[in-house]
Amino acid sequence: MSMSDERLPLLRAPLRGLIGQNVENCSYQSFLPELALVQDDIRQLKESLASKGDGKTISIAELEHALSKTEQGLQERAEQMLSQLNNRVQTLPSADAIQPPGFMTLETTWDLRKQTRTQQRVEMSNNAYVSRDRLRQPVPPGAAPLLPLRKGESTQLQGLTPGQQSKQALALRVMYNPHSQANRGVLNENFGIQLPLIPQSKEKKPAPKPLMGSTIEHLAVLPKANRVDAQLAPPPITEDDARKGILSLIERGLIPPAAQLTLDPSPVKNKIMLLHDPEDRNKPPCTPEIAPALAGVRLDLSSKTFETVQETMARMPVIPPHPQSLPSGGVSRTMSGKSRGTSASSSQKAKTPATVKTYEMPLQPLPGLSDLVVAPPPTTPASGDFKMISHRFAVQNGRIRDTSSEFLSFKQHYCLTWGSIVTTLKHMEKMLSNFAVPVAFINGDRLADLAEEFELEQPPSLDDLLSCIVNRDDVENIIYKPGRRFKGPNGRDIASAKIQATWKMYRERSTYLEYRRRKWAAGVIAISWIMHIKMAKVRHQLKQVRLDNLEAFRRRAKKFAMSWDRIKKSKRVVIHIPSLGLNQEIRDSIHDFGIRQNTQMARLCDIRDPNVDVIFVSPVPLSEETLQYYSKLLGLKSAIDSGNVEDQGEFSDRYKIIVPEAIKSFPTHRMCLSSLLKYSPQTLLRIKNLIKGREAYIMTNMPHIDDLDIANYLDVPIFAPEPEVAHLYSTKSGCKRIFASAKVDMPPSEYDIYSLGLLHESMSQLITENLNVKRWLFKLDDEFDGRGIAYCDVPEHLRCYSWALKEEKRYGDKWSKKWAQEPVFIKILSEIQELLENHATPVNTKVYPTWEKFLASFLSKGGIIEACPPSDSITTLTVDMLIEPNGATSMVSCGDQIHADTPFSCWGVSVPQASVEPDLLNNACLHIADACKSRGIMGYFAIDFVTFINPKTMEQKFWALDISLQYSDSLAMFQLMSFVSNGTLNTKTHVFDVPPPRQEAKKRRRRLHGQDEEQPPNTNRFAVMSTRLLHTNLSVVHYSVFFQMCRAHGIGYDIKEKQGTVFTLIDSFNREKLGMLTIGETLQGALASFARNLSVIHQEISAPNMQGDTNFQRAITDIEGILGTTIQNADEEEPSSDPQ
Repeated sequence: MSMSDERLPLLRAPLRGLIGQNVENCSYQSFLPELALVQDDIRQLKESLASKGDGKTISIAELEHALSKTEQGLQERAEQMLSQLNNRVQTLPSADAIQPPGFMTLETTWDLRKQTRTQQRVEMSNNAYVSRDRLRQPVPPGAAPLLPLRKGESTQLQGLTPGQQSKQALALRVMYNPHSQANRGVLNENFGIQLPLIPQSKEKKPAPKPLMGSTIEHLAVLPKANRVDAQLAPPPITEDDARKGILSLIERGLIPPAAQLTLDPSPVKNKIMLLHDPEDRNKPPCTPEIAPALAGVRLDLSSKTFETVQETMARMPVIPPHPQSLPSGGVSRTMSGKSRGTSASSSQKAKTPATVKTYEMPLQPLPGLSDLVVAPPPTTPASGDFKMISHRFAVQNGRIRDTSSEFLSFKQHYCLTWGSIVTTLKHMEKMLSNFAVPVAFINGDRLADLAEEFELEQPPSLDDLLSCIVNRDDVENIIYKPGRRFKGPNGRDIASAKIQATWKMYRERSTYLEYRRRKWAAGVIAISWIMHIKMAKVRHQLKQVRLDNLEAFRRRAKKFAMSWDRIKKSKRVVIHIPSLGLNQEIRDSIHDFGIRQNTQMARLCDIRDPNVDVIFVSPVPLSEETLQYYSKLLGLKSAIDSGNVEDQGEFSDRYKIIVPEAIKSFPTHRMCLSSLLKYSPQTLLRIKNLIKGREAYIMTNMPHIDDLDIANYLDVPIFAPEPEVAHLYSTKSGCKRIFASAKVDMPPSEYDIYSLGLLHESMSQLITENLNVKRWLFKLDDEFDGRGIAYCDVPEHLRCYSWALKEEKRYGDKWSKKWAQEPVFIKILSEIQELLENHATPVNTKVYPTWEKFLASFLSKGGIIEACPPSDSITTLTVDMLIEPNGATSMVSCGDQIHADTPFSCWGVSVPQASVEPDLLNNACLHIADACKSRGIMGYFAIDFVTFINPKTMEQKFWALDISLQYSDSLAMFQLMSFVSNGTLNTKTHVFDVPPPRQEAKKRRRRLHGQDEEQPPNTNRFAVMSTRLLHTNLSVVHYSVFFQMCRAHGIGYDIKEKQGTVFTLIDSFNREKLGMLTIGETLQGALASFARNLSVIHQEISAPNMQGDTNFQRAITDIEGILGTTIQNADEEEPSSDPQ
């Protein structure tokens, strides 16, 4: 048999079979020496066979011998390799890792024998891959590229560690699962893919509702039958109930309260008590010669001999004490005489030594000592059963009886802690000596405990020391007795020191309190002075600002007067601010002050002039319904001009309604509209932007000082006089000066009255000079709208009135002389005080309930006394005048007043007036306007007149009563009348004319004989207007329902005929107040329509059980009286016109 190289793979087979399973997991380089040795053995075998055989046949025995030798060598090499591999710690790759064929990885191993780390190259398994980041990394210089290992290549390639392979396998699983939370991050990290974020709304599960109730089961109670009938047998008791205890069973009734219970075994154990002789209670113990060795032990000396005790101790085995049951000291320090006696007697009982307590064991002798010598305890006995021993000793006159047996026993017992006890005893002696306590009994055990507690702390207090005294009550009575502190030694010195300390404390305390009082006073004075200086500075600054504003107002007014002729013919903006600039006291007494200022919403009708745009500042918020109403009302301008209802337009760009934002900030301050606008910077800025680059001026109501600030901010003039001038001449005394300067007729009166004496004298003089006047009026200077008026009727209540009439008749024409009136004056003066106190009555009792309150206000504010017209038929007129900035004067409107609440308050007006001759009224108004103009008054103002028939001469009298330098409500309603009728007032004839309606051109026909000519249409119009309609039931009706109701009853306005009814909405939210204007062809028709409208509205919104608070009925009554007067006057005029 021959052998060649082709048979070598057969020889390598055993090597593969032995180490093939480990070759894959180790480095290839480690097998090179072993493979070289195997090849060398095979070569030697071949050479030996060749040399022996010479090509001849070789025997089988030699061949088997050679093969067995080779196999044995390979086996040894394989076992050596396996031993080497088994001693290495290797990291296994992930089972899930899939490796591509032909790639290599670096595998780190740790040799346990050599304690070294080696890296070897291993070919990666199938389907493995390299991460994206790894492929992107640049290959460093000199490094092998990451490519498959070619055959015969010895270069070591870079690869992935098993940890990286595990990480890549995890990344693969994450990428395959799109629902994984790490999916977005892996894609972005490995492949640069940024997935969009899709928000997912997670349904929030409602929190579970807590279950209310008990978490334990109810315990069983006695059944109801057993509770009713106690004779029934009780129910059986279960084991669960028995576990609750006997007390629970008794409380729940399962065991009767009177049941006799027997516990087996009994928790109480009976024992015979050992009684001692009372004489031996205070007897000191007998201390033999061995006392120094037994200092901490108290021996129980009984009648038994010591030998018996020794025999007993010898019979008992020694039981070592438990380390946890004994303190740091020995057993002997916790013994007491009583316990030792008990243990000695009980040691003879049948008791196992293990159950004997430590303190019951008899003392054992120590080796090396004599018979009874026992070592002292190493630590002090301060706890345990020793506390039952009571060491008591006496302290007499602050000194301890240290020779007494009780004290010696106490000192001997606490010898180891005697140092701290001595310190406490010193404190005790000092305390008892200071208070001169004659005798005190000390509890030594408590004293020892106190000494341990305060050994390293502060000295014990008085209460702590008293707690150690047995007779504490007696000692406390002595200690707390006043002055006892000074009965002890050095009492006089202590008392003198106490007196000195008390006096020094009092002196220093008094000095300190005086210092604090002066310091506080100085602080108050300093703060008050600083506040005074600051307030004075602020007042000066405010005064200077107001002076600057006033100077700027005058400068703008002068420029405004020079440019007025140009301004009134050009485009301009009128800023309407219907502010009532009354003083604060009057504003506070006006209910619904904001609604009272909003009665002039008809100012919006100024847009009738095509050159005028309106900015209306509303004092109250307006609802959307109200704004829509005024938008439709002002949109009728085109229809009114053309007479066609369909020609309605939109004029919202020509007017703006603005509400200041400060209304919400000051809801209850009753500030006038000018003040609210002053503190509304946003509103002021808006107005300033609206008027930028345009001619503008402010039209206010009653001027206020804050109007100057607004005008200064907006840089526009005010169409009104200075506030101070307006307030001065709007008073009752101021208007009397104007009337006197104008030389117009006015009632007998006295003004500028500020004292009670002047009031009585003026009243007496007026009554004396005018005995025909039956009623006298007292008017406050600064009140308005008939509020500050009181009256007094003279003929019925003045006792000397009849005598005064006789005196006047007796003197005749000489009655006007002072000497003739003097007796009557003196008599009336003596009675006038009583007359006023008893019979003077205020008109408005809501504001001034009594004459005393009215008189106090009258004397503080000033007022006038004025005669009431001596007639039963009185008519009051109101005339609105205008003084333009250039000085031109004109009458704007005139009308007769309608009274509803009181005869002295204007409720409404009928326009034009029909009570006085136009020439007489025009002449008086012209003179008054000239007098106002001479005093620097400019703008709109209202004059009140009264006319009546003198009962003596039967002639018509005409008196001027009052002036209001403000834009009146009647003027605002007259603007509405002119807007809806497109008419004008002829100020010479006092006739209001409207343009005739447009008529279609008709074919002219010949008039037949006897046929009347066609009458021209009546262009005269009369109107009745009021802004004071009040009905609380209106609040339950919305405006839309209200207008439908009026339409159903024929209450409306005819644009073509220029007559009908128009409303003004002034209360948007409560809807209790509104204004109404009724226009008719005749005065009687207008009054009748007005009264009918009031009656219909009242009937529609009222029920028999809900009439509400209203002034409709009083107004209807006054209108009916006016209608009767007009009808009577018409009847009287007809006979006089017949002869003509």
